Amino acid sequence: MQRQRRPANYWDYIRVEELLSLQSGVAASETELSDDEVRFIVVHQVDELWFKVVLRELVAARNLFARRPVPEDALAGAVNSLRRITICFDLAAQHFRLMETMRTQDYLQFRDKLNPASGFQSAQMREIEVLMGLPDEDRIPFGNEGSYLDALKSHDGSPSPALARVQRRLADQPTLKAAVDAWLYRTPIQGSSPGDPGDEQVVSDYVTHYLAGHEQLYQRALQHAVAVQALTESDQERLRARYRGQLAGARRHLDAEDVATDHRHVVRRLRAAILFVDSNRTLPLLSWPGQIIDGLIECEQAMLAFRQRHARMVERVIGRRVGTGGSDGVAYLDQTALKYRVFTEIWAGRTLLLPPDLCPSVRDQTFYGLARS
Repeated sequence: MQRQRRPANYWDYIRVEELLSLQSGVAASETELSDDEVRFIVVHQVDELWFKVVLRELVAARNLFARRPVPEDALAGAVNSLRRITICFDLAAQHFRLMETMRTQDYLQFRDKLNPASGFQSAQMREIEVLMGLPDEDRIPFGNEGSYLDALKSHDGSPSPALARVQRRLADQPTLKAAVDAWLYRTPIQGSSPGDPGDEQVVSDYVTHYLAGHEQLYQRALQHAVAVQALTESDQERLRARYRGQLAGARRHLDAEDVATDHRHVVRRLRAAILFVDSNRTLPLLSWPGQIIDGLIECEQAMLAFRQRHARMVERVIGRRVGTGGSDGVAYLDQTALKYRVFTEIWAGRTLLLPPDLCPSVRDQTFYGLARS
């Protein structure tokens, strides 16, 4: 006989009493804490809950792009996942307004309790970075640790739940970046896909035509700038040098001159694919991929804004003191906001996008129609 389920109460389903008993920090009871310290704990706990939601959305998006082929009718779900990630970081950043109501001296009354703990030990934030695809070589040293993983160990150097959590995530491959890059790499450019006969020549021709568009853009922008801004011959030469540099940068990027020779053809195709999608997103087959590109930029921008907002809150409350975990404090936070970029190829594409009239035309627009089999 099947056992009948007991009707749920709100407080049981949400685990309200258990949840409200978790704000005592290292004290036996929260009655020993000031209102400021309880507020501090609540804000960080709420952040960790948002990070939990972010991780689930990242996994959902990663799992979709790791499929081969990626179902076109599932891309809308991935766009929603990326939007939710953006919203989570937006909401988490707003919590810093509440933290900023705390005076410096109020915080200093309990700050020593945190030593040597640090927000750097947020395993879920490290998981988010790993899952998104932040390379280890791009990480900024937190202190004197040999690896960022060392900072996640217990004080005696033994393994911790935080370390185990991040190590499990490191083994959880591919990253979102790797999966998305592989998916974008397979984009049909002018109807040609990787492995098709003559695909490399098709990509090469597209890059050549795209660079020709940049040549025209260079001449157009330079003429306008010289006519409007140049008051002297030195002004003209300065503007010419600046626009020549931009044109040379476009050429280096599209020819993947910054990449090792054995990977150049892969990166070259990936960069061309990003521009092809972004330039032709009005075509039905490229509409959702275009929104994926927007979503990736938007969610990473929200994460970077969260880091920058965190830095400004810390500076406002305690200035540029050494961090509780021994880091450079605000200086460390500012560096992460500047350097922790994952979807660099997509960001770079925004610098190279051409106005529609200078973009290479699509050879067969019916190939990118909804009726394509």
